[in-house]
Amino acid sequence: MSVSHPEWGQETGGLEVAKALAERIKGRKAVVLITGVSPESIGSSTAQAIASQSPALLILASRTQAKLDQVAEKLRDAYPAVAVRTVALDLGSQEAVRKAAAQVSEITDRLDILINNAGLMTSTLQHTAEGIEAQFGSNHIGHFLFTNLLLPLLLKSAKSSPPGATRVINLTSLGHRLSPIRFHDYNFEGKPIPDEEKPPADIPDMFKGKEGEPYNGYISYGQSKTANVLFSVGLNQRLKKDGIVSYAVHPGCKSRDLDPDGESTMRKTSPFWKNHDQGAATTLVAAFDPQLDEPKAVFLHNCQYWEATAPHATDPQIAEKLWALSSKLVGGEPRL
Repeated sequence: MSVSHPEWGQETGGLEVAKALAERIKGRKAVVLITGVSPESIGSSTAQAIASQSPALLILASRTQAKLDQVAEKLRDAYPAVAVRTVALDLGSQEAVRKAAAQVSEITDRLDILINNAGLMTSTLQHTAEGIEAQFGSNHIGHFLFTNLLLPLLLKSAKSSPPGATRVINLTSLGHRLSPIRFHDYNFEGKPIPDEEKPPADIPDMFKGKEGEPYNGYISYGQSKTANVLFSVGLNQRLKKDGIVSYAVHPGCKSRDLDPDGESTMRKTSPFWKNHDQGAATTLVAAFDPQLDEPKAVFLHNCQYWEATAPHATDPQIAEKLWALSSKLVGGEPRL
């Protein structure tokens, strides 16, 4: 399995990838939406790389309008011919997600590429407005609802595009290996869970948490990152026939939400951390490489397919089970 440029790797930059794949951006006159865009972030570097190749429309979505405006102004100054719009999006509130999706539908009637880039990492137990554990609720459930609400725009794009060129990209992490989906206790309330939902026995001790404490930020993060991969699996099961495909991507950058202890812990397992331009590169490959119109796998890392994805993150039956839970958590809709 190979992408168009097998020589690309961990040090490849997003600007380089966008230039090489420009035909899918400016040649196609792409309409692209990126969540989680703020100054000096993977999201802003992804937006910059795409803007450099003159898409038809670039929509930036994130929680803080002032930060969105800062990124949008910088892009407009650098690429005045590119149309840039912003949408306030709080993934921790389903009401806010619905409002944001409605606003996107007022801006455009089609969407070629949706990049679900936003993510939260926290060591303390937090909850969304609906009472869902925050990492699972924001990293997965918020994006699940947002993507489904934008499905009509994606389907319209797919009807006039090559099969597989319309895509949903979900940013995940190698941290998905830390935990399966805890269907019996996804909210970390201390409920008993079966062995298949427990963290793998071989994960480093530093990630296992303390005995008797229901919440573990690393395990919670791992669950949400597993959900991101399974979401791509579920999307492909439902939408590939309509010309829409999905990939899960590990960017390889340090999360700005990491505290010093968390950073020290993560560096022991991931000694090389990319800058933001390098972190955006794999997302750009997943979004625009024509070699990926027909998926050979679901997970990309270092600009290539990555075959070491944990089985609990790629099992189609688990993906179906997660889809059912996610639909329930957003009110029983939408039903794909």
